[in-house]
Amino acid sequence: MSGERILLVEDEPSLQLTLSDRLKSEGYRVEPALTGDAGEARALAEPFDLIVLDVMLPGKNGFDVCRDLRQRGLDVPILMLTARTQVVDRVVGLKLGADDYLSKPFEAIELLARIEALLRRARPKSAYANGVPPPDTFRFGDVEIDWKRAEVRREGVSVSLSALELKLLRYLIERHGEVIGRDELLDRVWGYDATAQTRTVDVHIASLRQKLEPVPAHPRFLITVHRLGYKFVE
Repeated sequence: MSGERILLVEDEPSLQLTLSDRLKSEGYRVEPALTGDAGEARALAEPFDLIVLDVMLPGKNGFDVCRDLRQRGLDVPILMLTARTQVVDRVVGLKLGADDYLSKPFEAIELLARIEALLRRARPKSAYANGVPPPDTFRFGDVEIDWKRAEVRREGVSVSLSALELKLLRYLIERHGEVIGRDELLDRVWGYDATAQTRTVDVHIASLRQKLEPVPAHPRFLITVHRLGYKFVE
């Protein structure tokens, strides 16, 4: 029994009940919210280990809730649920700060795997990718990162990265110069085997380039190695 607190923001009563019962059976403490406004208020007022956030909600939608929570500095992992199938909707959620997304309909076992992966990544780690923790700060180009504070600046201006983007960037930097496949990134950064979701990696890399690269269309630091994966170089 983990006892970790999950805020479940879902307006469909039957799905809210079904998911709550299943999560509770796995040992999680689940708190419900039926609207975006109610979910945002609870997330800001109470401590949670993870938020499961539906996109289509009455009042404020999930995208807006996610954006506002990140702008308020809340870094709790957010898993978005969406009935939308367009890639652009998933991209929007990730760019607004969501850590993962799951399309409806889905199997409960997949939801549980995603939740456990996000919680595992959020827990303190005793070792890093190569067994040697990096310095507290790291600089490349005009970007400076303070790992302890989870702060990123470019040309002295603060850059907002989601918790997942920061972890992905850190993993690539720790493996400096190595070509890392999408499956490995999913396993090591996302924390679960999700070979069918490799596009997720591409979306996050593209987001990092937009925020950190001088010319995102011609990246200097976050390099694509055709058919193999990505690598970080200086």
